[in-house]
This record gives sequence, C-alpha cells and structure tokens, in this order.
Amino acid sequence: MRSLFGLLLIFAGCTFALYLLSTQLPRVPTLASDGETGDRSLRFPSDLAELRELSEVLREYRKEHQSYVFLLFCSAYLYKQGFAIPGSSFLNVLAGALFGPWLGLLLCCVLTSVGATCCYLLSSIFGKDLVVLYFPDKVTMLQKKVEENRNSLFFFLLFLRLFPMTPNWFLNLSAPILNIPLMQFFFSVLIGLIPYNFICVQTGSILSTLTSLDALFSWETIFKLLAIAMMALVPAALMKVSQKDLHLNETSNTSHLNGRKDT
Repeated sequence: MRSLFGLLLIFAGCTFALYLLSTQLPRVPTLASDGETGDRSLRFPSDLAELRELSEVLREYRKEHQSYVFLLFCSAYLYKQGFAIPGSSFLNVLAGALFGPWLGLLLCCVLTSVGATCCYLLSSIFGKDLVVLYFPDKVTMLQKKVEENRNSLFFFLLFLRLFPMTPNWFLNLSAPILNIPLMQFFFSVLIGLIPYNFICVQTGSILSTLTSLDALFSWETIFKLLAIAMMALVPAALMKVSQKDLHLNETSNTSHLNGRKDT
C-alpha cells in the first residue's frame, strides 16, 4: 500500500509540473494576432489533425522561445515514457516536425532511453508487486525466456526492442523483476529502438504533406523491423554455438586426461 501511495504521489507531482509547463506558455505576437494567446493549454495529440495543429503552434513558439519548447517537449516525452503511457509514437513524429530528421532522431533516442530507465527505476522501487500481481503469466513467460538467454542477454534484449510486436511498456516495467542489469537495459533501448524512432521522425519531417499515419503501422514497416530484429539474433546464436563447442572441447579434453590417468 505504501508503494502504491508513493507512486501515485510522484505521478501527481509530475502531472502537475507538466500541466504548469503546458499552460503557462509565453505570449507570441504572431499567435496573438491570429486569436491564439499564451493562455491556451496544450494536450497530447490523439490523431493526425491534432498532431498537425500542435506542430504548427509549437513551431511558432519555437521561433522566439526555443528553450521553452525544448523543455516542454522533453518533459512530455519523459512523462509518457516514465509512466508507461501509450502514445510516444506521436511524439516521435512531432520531434521530426519540430527539430528536423537528424536532431529529432537523436533527441528521441536519448529521451526514449532515459524515459525507459525512469520507468525501470519506478517499477523497481514502487511497482514490482503490482506488476507481478496484474501480469503473473506474462512475467513468468518472460522470466523463462530471459533465463534461457542469460549468457547472451544483451542481444536478446536488443531483439525484443527491434521486434515490432514487443510491448515496450511491459518490458520496461518487468525488467527489474527479471534482474536485468540497468546498463544493459539502457543501451538495449538506446540501440534497439533506433529503427522505429527513425521511421517516426522521418514521417514527422514531412508532417505537413501527410494524409494519414498508416505508414507507421504498415506491413512494410513491420517486415523491415522484423528483418532487423532477426539480425540481432545472429550474434546471440553464434555465442551459443561457441559456448557449446567450448563445452564439448572441455568434455573431450577431460575424457582424454582421464584416459591417460587410467593408463
């Protein structure tokens, strides 16, 4: 009960801080002349129309208040990632529209990793019992897979991140329960989500010409990510083969030595 109260307290505090950031926007003359004032509040987009509108407003703010827009975007991204709230793909697209394809990609990769690490730490401190309580079967299944791949854990984690069907939010929540080292967790997120972040950010760089976001969830995109994910399994497979060969060699040498002793 104490853990749940602590988590709710942190969530409430972060929500309030983000609310203040999104409502206390500085005034911009160009927006005020169009009938939009700095008193308006912003909200997370839920469709393409809202995403495009938010992008236009923030681009106007960015002309005179670049640091404020940067802080607001980073805070919103970490909020979603840290509390495992769905919808980060919209923010990836928004990053491409606001910051361009390459700076947007770098920013999303860093924020994704830091946000996922925040979720890891929150789960480790407050949420372990809750995750096990509400998702016992999923935790057990993932625990089994992690133990089977413990010797090549980083490449297995990389595969999970690259694999398009993996629920990243659940992996972030359950990682502390599975005894996944924090550094391996961080770098698997940083590297493993580069392809998907790249697709989203590139889409955002042409946001004004888009008619839908179907390209983010098309079969072509899924197959591309799946092919990349399979490549991440190659090093893990080679490591397993090498370990088996080493084990067989050790067994053979031991038998040979025992045979010489008998003579």
